This record gives sequence, structure tokens and C-alpha cells, in this order.
Amino acid sequence: MILIAGVSIAAFIAALLISKKQKAQGDVILTAWMMIIAVQMLFYHAYITDIIFRYPAFLAWERPLPLLHGVLLYWYVATMTDQMPSSKFLLYLHFIPTLIFYLVLIPFFLRPVEEKIWVYRNEGAGYETLDTLRMGMIILSGTIYIIWSAILLSRHKRRILNRFSYEEKINLQWLRILTWGLGAVWLLIFVSDEVLSVGVTIFVFMIGFFGIRQSRIFKTTEINLEEPEKEKYAKSGLTKETAETLYAGLMRLMNEDAVYQKNDLSIYDLATRLDVHPNYLSQVINELEKKNFYDFVNQYRLNHFIKLISDTRNRHLTFLALAYESGFNSKSSFNRYFKKATGKTPSEYFSSEGLVN
Repeated sequence: MILIAGVSIAAFIAALLISKKQKAQGDVILTAWMMIIAVQMLFYHAYITDIIFRYPAFLAWERPLPLLHGVLLYWYVATMTDQMPSSKFLLYLHFIPTLIFYLVLIPFFLRPVEEKIWVYRNEGAGYETLDTLRMGMIILSGTIYIIWSAILLSRHKRRILNRFSYEEKINLQWLRILTWGLGAVWLLIFVSDEVLSVGVTIFVFMIGFFGIRQSRIFKTTEINLEEPEKEKYAKSGLTKETAETLYAGLMRLMNEDAVYQKNDLSIYDLATRLDVHPNYLSQVINELEKKNFYDFVNQYRLNHFIKLISDTRNRHLTFLALAYESGFNSKSSFNRYFKKATGKTPSEYFSSEGLVN
């Protein structure tokens, strides 16, 4: 029942993704992944119920499929974080281990039906070394791609702090958790088939649930900002005079126009207003303010909030109402940044200041 549930969920998620009107590249990858998981679980169900032996031509066709899960996790993470390599040749190289394994299995595929059934009935007799090699490749592949994906997600978190003034819905925390969750599922192969089936089913449900809801994060073509800071800025071409002029324009937007009150403010918004490339603006903020874009904007929001709450005319308003007016877009983001900047929660801070909300 668990396997059938897993197959049904994976197939349902794939169908939902296929039916989406505006599919992103991540949706396509997730669809393919869900279909492969569904096929693999369906094969496993066929084995434990002996249905597969009615169709012996399909014996062993699923054996290399686990090698694709790490690859598709990496592809999905790379796509969602806008870090997919531009070279298609490099992308296709990830499929080489799976292709090699299928080539190695050709002699088995060509064996008489009775012999193939005998091998499976006798727990892979004659193919013990190959199966051990397969298991080692699966473990190694899973480990490499999970760690690689985690690195991409950590890099993504740093990137968005230099581009956006908020983290909600774009930090991909759910994908970070599920990436390590896939690592836990990998370990379940040493426990039992039943526990593994439960783990896979839960994983499929969770990544499908969040994956369908996740919208595209980066919608603007960008120049890579992940080079080391000194190297990146050394060749940026931004002169000191230009930087000072740009900084003056930035201060005008922040102090006079109060653009920080826009709760989904991004560096692209300001770059458009200043008619400059976002990379230059990021450089100015990093070098002259010694902050990333996220901290730069939210410090303005925090200062505005403290100014509002210190005004006795606003005593009838809640912390949250004033936080929203200052530009924060959620209670959690407000509390998180307030604690980061002051070391105290809003209640603790204003109680110590003699202000009560």
C-alpha cells in the first residue's frame, strides 16, 4: 500500500506540473524526477508481488535509475538558484554513470528469459560483484550530489542577500531541508525496504508540495556576482568619482524617497531608478556601507520603525502595524532582523527603553 501511495503521489504531482500553464525549467526537471521515482517504485512493487515475472523482458531495467536521483536533485537546485551551467555538454556528462551501467547490463538483457528469471529468483546469483558495484555507485553518487546541492543552496542564500531586501519565499529553506532529507532517505537503504518506502513516499510528497508552489526567483539576466570580492571589483570599471555619484543618488532614494518602505524592494528596483547596472550598485553598497543589500535596506526600515514607535501619536498601533509601514513584509522577518540588529526582541528592547506597545 505504501508503494502504491508513493507511485500515486509522484504521478499526481507530475500530472499537476505538466498541466501548469507557465512552466519554468525547474518544473520540467521536477516532472521528470517525479516520473522516474514513480517508475522505480512501480518496478519495486512489481518485484515484491512477483508481477514482474509475468513480464520478464523488463527485468533489471530499473537497476540504474537510482543513479539519476542525485543528478536530478542537483539539476533542480541549480535551476531554482540560477546556477545551472550554460554548457549543455557539461550537463549531459552527469548521465554517463547511468549510461555505462545500462551498457554493462546489455549481456543480461540478452539472456534467455528463463535464465533472467533464475538470476532474480536466486537473489542476483552470478551478478554479486556488479550489484555491489552498483550499490557503491549509488551511495557515492547520492553523497556527492547532495553535498554539491547543499553548497549551491548556501551560495544562493548569500546571493539573495546582495539582491533582495527580504528572504520569504526566495531563500529555498524548504529545499535545503529536503536536500538533507534525501540524504536521510539514502541511508534508509541500510535499514529495511519498508522504512525506505515510507521515506521515499514522504520525500516525494514534500518536494512535490513545495516545488509546485515555488515561483521563479531570478527573473533578471545577471552577471555572476560570486567571484571573490577583490577580484570582482578590481575589474568592474567603476571609478571612485562614479561610485561617489552613485552613492549620493542612492542616499537620495533612501532618505528622501524612502524607497525602503516598499516591502519587496530589490537591488534591481534601485538600479533601474538610478539607471545603473545592479552589479555597480551592489559594489557601492558593499564597499561604502560595508553591508550587503539586505542589511543595508533593513537597517533603514528598523530606524524608521524605531522613529515611528517613539512617536506618542503611534502608541495605539501594534509593533506589527508599524513594522509593515516601515517596509518589513512579515512578522517573522521583522522579529528576525530586529533581534539580529539589537540583540533583543522588540518587546525586550522597548521595555528596557521605557516604551510599551
